[in-house]
Amino acid sequence: MANLRDIRRRIKSVKNTAQITRAMQLVAAAKMKKAQDQALAGRDYSKQLNGVLQDISESFSDATHALLEKRSGNRELVLIISTDKGLCGAINTNLAKVIRKETSENADFVTVGRKLRVLMEKLGRTVIADFSVKDPVPFSDARTIASLLSRQFIEGNYDKVSVAYTRFVNTMSQQPEVVQLLPVEPPTNAGEHTETNDFLFEPSPADVLSAILPLYVNFRVFQSLVEARASEHSARMVAMKSATDNAKKFIKELTLEYNKLRQGAITAELLEITTAMKAME
Repeated sequence: MANLRDIRRRIKSVKNTAQITRAMQLVAAAKMKKAQDQALAGRDYSKQLNGVLQDISESFSDATHALLEKRSGNRELVLIISTDKGLCGAINTNLAKVIRKETSENADFVTVGRKLRVLMEKLGRTVIADFSVKDPVPFSDARTIASLLSRQFIEGNYDKVSVAYTRFVNTMSQQPEVVQLLPVEPPTNAGEHTETNDFLFEPSPADVLSAILPLYVNFRVFQSLVEARASEHSARMVAMKSATDNAKKFIKELTLEYNKLRQGAITAELLEITTAMKAME
């Protein structure tokens, strides 16, 4: 009977776990929908912004700006966008692998998200700043981060600035990647934009470029943040669904084992009673 009590306790414990993971799955699913809508909506704007930057770069080939300056040094600053919480599959682990592979060994870091900030500190890497971003992601948070990155680049502290984040593909798939943010490299073919047009700039091409480049950097950071947030909620929803399904499967197995033991115990008692009755005859 002790085994039966142990199994009953295990069944109760697994049921409680399944209720928790189910609740977390529902919460993640609700947040996932909002985050996915935000990420997908930003892609159209990003495409149009790339087109504008392409027009300017093609029409004003001698464009000069501090954010366009290419340098020969290898001092790199990397913005890492990870998660604050766990229980979201291997999303942070996969991003860490890509960071190790595609960034400089002596790179410094700016972090968003506790998970990889803690990892970088454990590895002895330099984290010059850490940010906390609200959910859903406000553009003001992205602007603050982009301002720091731009300032570090313009002041000559770093020769290259990159962003490491997890790009949202779909609910079941998220792709970790590292992309260059600074110096800005104007796109050569933004979507379907293929024609070069002659524009009249007012007040001047340099002024227009000075206005569009900070906006471009700000939005690149913002889009990376919303892509990462959509990936996080999607990965957590899938992970919690898998955990809930596994818990239900485990409950069935434990229930079957419980019934077998209970049936065995009942059979043993019946045999004892029958044996005692025969002995009394």
